Amino acid sequence: MRISRILPALTAAMAMLLSGCIHNDIPYPSIHANFLTFEVDGASQPSRIDSTNYTVTVYLAEPTDIRKVTVKSYSLTPETRMSGIDLSLPLNLEQPETAVLSIYQDYTWTISAVQNIERYFTVKSQIGTSVIDTDNHTVTATIPTTADLSRVTVLTMKLGAEGSTVSDDLAGKTVDFSSPVKVTVTTHGIAREWTITIDQTDAPVTSVRADAWTCVAWLYGEAQEGKDNGFEYRRASETSWQKVPAEWITAEGGNFRARLIHLEPSTDYVARAYSGSDFGEEMEFTTGMSLQVPNSDFNSWWLNGKIWNPWAENSDRFWDTGNKGATTLGPSNTVPTDDTPTGTGQAAKLETRFVGVSILGKLAAGNIFTGEYVATEGTNGILSFGREFKQRPTKLRGYFKYNSVPISHATTQWNHLKGQPDTCIVWVALSDGEQPYEIRTNPKKLQLFDKNDPSVIAYGNFELGETVTEYMPFEVNLDYNATNRVPNYIVIVGSASKYGDYFTGGNGSVLWLDDLELVYDY
Repeated sequence: MRISRILPALTAAMAMLLSGCIHNDIPYPSIHANFLTFEVDGASQPSRIDSTNYTVTVYLAEPTDIRKVTVKSYSLTPETRMSGIDLSLPLNLEQPETAVLSIYQDYTWTISAVQNIERYFTVKSQIGTSVIDTDNHTVTATIPTTADLSRVTVLTMKLGAEGSTVSDDLAGKTVDFSSPVKVTVTTHGIAREWTITIDQTDAPVTSVRADAWTCVAWLYGEAQEGKDNGFEYRRASETSWQKVPAEWITAEGGNFRARLIHLEPSTDYVARAYSGSDFGEEMEFTTGMSLQVPNSDFNSWWLNGKIWNPWAENSDRFWDTGNKGATTLGPSNTVPTDDTPTGTGQAAKLETRFVGVSILGKLAAGNIFTGEYVATEGTNGILSFGREFKQRPTKLRGYFKYNSVPISHATTQWNHLKGQPDTCIVWVALSDGEQPYEIRTNPKKLQLFDKNDPSVIAYGNFELGETVTEYMPFEVNLDYNATNRVPNYIVIVGSASKYGDYFTGGNGSVLWLDDLELVYDY
């Protein structure tokens, strides 16, 4: 009888708590008017919606006419009004378009397009890669002074998008380049004149640059295609040169590069390109440091009230969790544990758990990340992903075990996953952005991490959708977009439920993590 009286009262109290949080923390005038989805015909990848900066970026495949982009579908925050644009008509995205979305106040959104078009121009005996200027519609290639400028064999040529036509396709022809040659490229009915120039040089080989990481350096050179092209290197303190093994070298026409591995951290080196018996200029470079992120063994924790924090009390924090949000309706769901791979120290235990009473609550995925839990917005979180970091590791490795249960809770978008095994995930990103990533889990202001964000220079993940009862090693290999970009931030995230950001996962899935280590070599 007592229980039967207490439960309804507790349920009513929970309802008042939830409604009170939403009423006090998200008053109606603060609801942002957002694009939630945006899909166009001829896309090369899903659109990117940035609800912090109010931008939609669509990515177009080569054959798509950027002047006539058809919007297949879109969705807005409920009760949003749109003006300033008619999305039922094709958009000309050669320049960004704007749309005004309104709920209580106006929000100006920018819609823009990214369309990567592969262009190339190569000739016989070419040195290096052609310089293609898409703004001025010019092409410049370089050949040795010993070559006959009046009889240059064009090997390949593509200056427009897929499906374009050329007034005179030079590929496979011998052409007189004593003076610049003009061709007309027509794409979607628009004709543009291109000017092609061939320069000559006395330098048989050029050392272009060296991008130094920690135990790895990337060397770039230019020389005539088909020659014996490569690199030599040495420590700056030594005099004898070592030849870079051929299997470390990749060539594309007259361009070639080497992935130099097994170097010493914080060490001065010298490298130079060669072609046959000729050498380019010497390039000096210094390798980076072999740094680890703080508390990567998860031995330091602090219990502040009922919130477990992955740092020692009164010390600098590097990691954080979603515990501040989870504890609004229940206990911490990311906690320290003595269950470790070695039987000593502590590990991080991340548990996905439904917090609340009956249907009054939310699924909270156990998680840990480099960054900071900024605020709770109603029952949703605002997070800052990323800590300052300047080095370039090649991978992250560590130990894990996982208890996967069937997905029990899902939002509408992921309802089809119910009943399937939950999946854990660990991912790593390096960013050269000016600030950490702001993450918002509120569906009306949803702002999640996008690995295709232009500021991301490297990304990798590890995920598993089955139970592993004993600790096992895992690795996350980092895939870099460029070798010469230096990161400002590192983001490492572990979650017991891959789709936890969408409040989707299995009640009772648990991920254990320990002894994370950044690796700097291949």
